[in-house]
Amino acid sequence: MALIELAKVIAADPAASRRWAAEPLPLTDRLMAVLTARFTALPGQAQAALLLAAVADGPDLSAAASHGVGLDARALAPAEKLGLVKVDRTGLQFSHPLVRSAIYHSAPFAQRAASHRRLAGALHDQPDRRAWHLAAAALQPDEHVAALLEATATQAQHRGGAAAAALAMERAAELSPGRADQARRLVAAASAAISTGQADWVQDLATRALAVTADPALRLTARRDAGWALAYSGRRSAALSALLSVAEEASRDLPALAWDALADAATVAYYSGAPASRQAVNRTLELLEKKRPPPSPGRPPRVDVGARGLWIRACTDPFGGRNQLVPYLSRIASSALEEPALWRAGSAAWLLDESDLAIHMLQDAMHRLRAPGMRGTSAPGLTALGWAYIDTGRWDEALEVAAEAAGIAEANHMNTVAASADVIAAAVLAMRGDSGAARRHAGRALATGDPAENGLIAAWARRARGVAALADGSYLLAFTQLRELFSEDGTPLHNYASYLGVADLAAAAVRADRRMEGSDVIEHALSPLGGMASPRLEQLIARARGILADPAKAEAYFGKALADPAGDQWPFERAQLRLDHAEWLRRRRRINDAKPVLTQALGTFRRLRARPWAQRTEAELRACGVTIAGPPGEHDALGELTPQQRQIVRLASDGLTNRQIGDRLFLSPRTVSSHLYRSYPKLGVAGRHQLRDVIARASTPTPAHQSAGSDTLL
Repeated sequence: MALIELAKVIAADPAASRRWAAEPLPLTDRLMAVLTARFTALPGQAQAALLLAAVADGPDLSAAASHGVGLDARALAPAEKLGLVKVDRTGLQFSHPLVRSAIYHSAPFAQRAASHRRLAGALHDQPDRRAWHLAAAALQPDEHVAALLEATATQAQHRGGAAAAALAMERAAELSPGRADQARRLVAAASAAISTGQADWVQDLATRALAVTADPALRLTARRDAGWALAYSGRRSAALSALLSVAEEASRDLPALAWDALADAATVAYYSGAPASRQAVNRTLELLEKKRPPPSPGRPPRVDVGARGLWIRACTDPFGGRNQLVPYLSRIASSALEEPALWRAGSAAWLLDESDLAIHMLQDAMHRLRAPGMRGTSAPGLTALGWAYIDTGRWDEALEVAAEAAGIAEANHMNTVAASADVIAAAVLAMRGDSGAARRHAGRALATGDPAENGLIAAWARRARGVAALADGSYLLAFTQLRELFSEDGTPLHNYASYLGVADLAAAAVRADRRMEGSDVIEHALSPLGGMASPRLEQLIARARGILADPAKAEAYFGKALADPAGDQWPFERAQLRLDHAEWLRRRRRINDAKPVLTQALGTFRRLRARPWAQRTEAELRACGVTIAGPPGEHDALGELTPQQRQIVRLASDGLTNRQIGDRLFLSPRTVSSHLYRSYPKLGVAGRHQLRDVIARASTPTPAHQSAGSDTLL
């Protein structure tokens, strides 16, 4: 009943869940009637004592008791007999949190206010708590209390508590007598709330600020916040227009705000993938650069080396601008960065195919950003980390990151992030041969919005579907799906993600007897790049052209790509290249040349549990006369766990308690304990003290070995 009734409260007033941090959650009449029946029958003295306890929390009561504002155990005795509270040497505890809510909201405001003021008077050495109690007792605007809350918000931001800071600043705005202070505080609350990821809250605060101020700077900041909210609530066209207009208008007097707005607009353009969006961002970028201070005499002009400028350029031209941007990325990575800059630089590193550096920076950002009140802003960076994990062969970790991002997205209504989590999962599942699950995840991602506004999600989802069809041997279906990564004239559906599918598109074209069409599509698609490509894309292009080439010319493409050691950074793509090269070698009757290449590929596929590709490689080895035994090494017990169970096991192995794990993953400690209890038998361990060894073994690559004395792959 409580779940149903509380859901009604939140549905009627979404802000109630945020206010819960400052006051007990209001209940429906039905719940109030059930829970207050015993309270109203208590003597007046007992009711007053319970109300004081309901107004406070445990630490407040303990602090107040040291200043003479404590609870009388004799007054509480009737409530204790009825089971409303429990009193022992540790203090007072309500039998259920909803009992506290019912007692609090059943009392008239005047009585609640008197209790709040009584506690505030005893908490002079705790300014944050004192401010909140005074605010709860205020019925009219009060600048003194508003200023106290503003100070509380500032301290919360310094501690990394974005939600607490935004909530305190919002309440400070409500208590501000003057419209100027009200607007200033509402804008500050909206900007702080961005870090929570709650787009509806940010939009509400920004809209309220715009309604009460004509100040140009405040209005521009509020419009930027509203543009961010539009982007993360799925209204990308409106968001792009709003953010670009802010960047242009702020470029002269508020350059920092202008660059922030343009960085957000670049994110929108990146998700869109549409040429028009990128062109609009580039036009505004040129405007901002023209208004920057000129370089020092004798020094040539250079691109902006800040994380915002790096991210903007990486979004709009990840391949053409790569050679210019990578040196600046290295310089930025070696400097001390604040958390927002770290996310942008790490995500830019991933787009520029600096995968290992991207993982290092994004992991660093995640370690800094583990407080529950800040996690919403981490979700986009989490998805970049997930793709970097996929690229570097850390697929289990990619699934764990996808599960975490999905949880954050659900908590904060972030549809785009939810879709990104789905396509990460779809990609791993497709490569591992679980094609049904891959298609379900990809279909769910495609259903979240218009592909025209979200070309990135559409490209990832279609690529996952195509790879799943390849894994199934449905080559014509695979070609149809992968063909949609490019238009008839070769324009990519997305300016980054589409190109990562060129090799799979070539493989599907050959197997579906669409070689000529596949060649035309790929050459049209590659011509705008003008030969500008990262080592990763060079490897994919070489594989595609080797697959499609005349057999007499194929080895030149394969050999050139395999000669570049940079390609080893992307193990699955490297193994695919080796497999295709080895197939070509075997068909040219170069059996002894093919065997070691196939052996290397099989080791990678087995480690990644890429079953369809491992089976193809084993078939090629058998055709070379090699006897295939089972996969080497011990059984990968982690593979039997769900993504969430693997995530919990990894966190427990790092020494986190169940409560700390629950805070990080939005789970109760009891749920965490249940997952661990179910995981131990699968892992063959008796307790969490053995988990570190399990993780260490699972993280050690297990290559395939060919015995020296016989053609048997052990």
